[in-house]
Amino acid sequence: MNVIVCKDKQEVAKKAYELLKDVVANKPNAVLGLATGSSPIGLYGEMIADYKAGNLSYKNVISFNLDEYVGIDKNHPESYSSFMHKELFDHIDIQEDNTHLPFGDTQADCDAYEAAMSDVSIDLQVLGIGRNGHIGFNEPGTSFDSLTHIVDLDEKTIEDNARFFDNDANLVPKKAISMGIATIMKSKRILLIATGENKAEAVAAMVNGPVTESMPASILQKHADVTVFVDEAAAANLK
Repeated sequence: MNVIVCKDKQEVAKKAYELLKDVVANKPNAVLGLATGSSPIGLYGEMIADYKAGNLSYKNVISFNLDEYVGIDKNHPESYSSFMHKELFDHIDIQEDNTHLPFGDTQADCDAYEAAMSDVSIDLQVLGIGRNGHIGFNEPGTSFDSLTHIVDLDEKTIEDNARFFDNDANLVPKKAISMGIATIMKSKRILLIATGENKAEAVAAMVNGPVTESMPASILQKHADVTVFVDEAAAANLK
């Protein structure tokens, strides 16, 4: 695990983009695993800016997103489908047919998403990390052997995501469909972004703590190629 401490979230975004750009420049049909939430927004901004400058094309890139809420329409303003179009897809030349997001609430929906990924290998998986150590929506206690599955969201996760729902936790969906931990670990390379002091405890546990299902991100210690970009605030508790 290569941990790179940056001054602030702007530097995190620029450094993370350098890694992603290298992947796509060397493999124009790269398969990217994409994340939502606040962590990757800066990275997506860098992707958009460099695309608009004419430096990189995504027309042959394929993407698979980590997760989606259960129980809200794809067109809901806070769905992850809406997020991805607003923050990235609508501003670059990625083809709509090449973008994939999980959707649904049944095991069959989970199996279908897993099957869609069976013929590809994710070249670079972008991750954030929750305050409780979740990656994707794999909450504490999720099996390291898990594939795409339906998740009951942790209270901390619901609390953290309330800011996207008028600060009303009652409006936050209580379930999600998420790539499993084993699915994530199949990725060739992983890029994790964490910024802010509220992520410092989780980052330290991920990097320095024991590998345990109570801290889902700790499994990344077992992956062969993980790069973690953190700002000084998120790195505060690292040894």
